[in-house]
Amino acid sequence: MRDVKLKPTHQQQEEEDEEENLSSSSLSVKSTPEIEKKYVHRVYDAIAPHFSSTRYAKWPRVAAFLESLPPGSVILDAGCGNGKYLGLNPNCFFIGCDISDPLIRICSEKGQEVLVADAVNLPYRDGFGDAAISIAVLHHLSTEERRKSAVEELVRVVKPGGFVLITVWAAEQEDKTLLTKWTPLSPKYVEEWVGPGSPMNSPRMRNNPCFGLESIPESDVSVKEQKEDEKSLESIPESDESSTREGMKMMNQQEYFVPWHLPYHRAEVSGASASALASGLAKKDDRKGAVVYKRYYHVFSEGELERLASGVGNAMIVDRFYDKSNWCIVLQKEGLNKDH
Repeated sequence: MRDVKLKPTHQQQEEEDEEENLSSSSLSVKSTPEIEKKYVHRVYDAIAPHFSSTRYAKWPRVAAFLESLPPGSVILDAGCGNGKYLGLNPNCFFIGCDISDPLIRICSEKGQEVLVADAVNLPYRDGFGDAAISIAVLHHLSTEERRKSAVEELVRVVKPGGFVLITVWAAEQEDKTLLTKWTPLSPKYVEEWVGPGSPMNSPRMRNNPCFGLESIPESDVSVKEQKEDEKSLESIPESDESSTREGMKMMNQQEYFVPWHLPYHRAEVSGASASALASGLAKKDDRKGAVVYKRYYHVFSEGELERLASGVGNAMIVDRFYDKSNWCIVLQKEGLNKDH
């Protein structure tokens, strides 16, 4: 008798698809660079309640975008944080997601529709939403490949004709004094920062003498290392090493640790500060009475966000603007939305 291969039932197919999705999601989490796991995911998990208490003001340009959408629109907020934009337009349906479970729990307690998810692997089917927003998220992704994947995901999950709003921190800050309070990414962290798709991931960059600096105390890193980096750059002949020089300048200007001051009384409540201090994720600042966490940021230079988005083939940029030290763009997915 000839073997007959039975077609899986609808339920079996759904279970197989779910297993495949879970496997894909797990792979995405496993491939997340260590610098993001440590200086983004773990930090926001630790500071979630305090962070949420400071995030209540809505940016007018984001609010205007959400309020302009037709009644009944499904809006996806990728990296929703404490959910301050969820439900802003009462005539639309909002779904939020974030990598931080504590932040998602804060949203859930407000009755918002949310789930834990990775920005580079959104858990929605193609063309699920009418619009999507990504507010202050992409700058926490440590490679260009991951940042582009996040843009592609935002476009994928909206319907043809749907819109995507993206905002990121700008290297061109209105308040220049802020830059002096940020710590440029030091050579100490280059090894864990470099990953697949990173512009720094080449033998030429890794073997550059700029990365061979002697160990410098953490407290002095922002001043001493910056001077040493500048000195090393000056020693590289421009004619031979122009790409290396530009790569190093880019890293010094765009890769930062940005401090978050968690007051001692809030640190005790979080319960995560002891392990953070022990692991080097945070340090005490008795003068300010706070535990200081370091958050990883890749700040965007002018035109960088547009160049990143222009690589997404099925979307076009329909608006771009600079707002509150952020670069912002609005994308529209190609094709007509048959539902509107």
